[in-house]
Amino acid sequence: MKIMIDADGCPVVDITVRLSRERQIECFILCDTSHVLEKDGATTLTFSKGADSVDFELVNRVSPGDIVVTQDYGLAAMCLAKNALVINQDGMEYTADNIDALLLARHTSKKIRSSGGRLKGPKKRSAVQDERFRTALTALLDRNAR
Repeated sequence: MKIMIDADGCPVVDITVRLSRERQIECFILCDTSHVLEKDGATTLTFSKGADSVDFELVNRVSPGDIVVTQDYGLAAMCLAKNALVINQDGMEYTADNIDALLLARHTSKKIRSSGGRLKGPKKRSAVQDERFRTALTALLDRNAR
């Protein structure tokens, strides 16, 4: 098992790397050239800024049982198809039971935006969200270690 972080715009890189280091689990940070991140205890893989280049590299490297941290529903769906465990930055685990509804919501939001509509952006990140993620990732690691 390894942990792979879709790090472009990911607010929980430090928490993820810290947990992987504590458990001696190999951790990879995948990002494009505009978001290069170097963290002790993780290997950084940097790719071109092309559309979805990081996503496709991650999908090509993920194996069954790996843990992926991403907020991208499309990437989550591809990783689930490869039998990876996928979690977002707020601690929600993507599953076969919720991914279709999430993809539909993303599609609907895109249609609203393309027709000139506006949607609210995310609120400022809080310490509660970080703790929720840490707790959820810890539980996922515990469950996967068995």
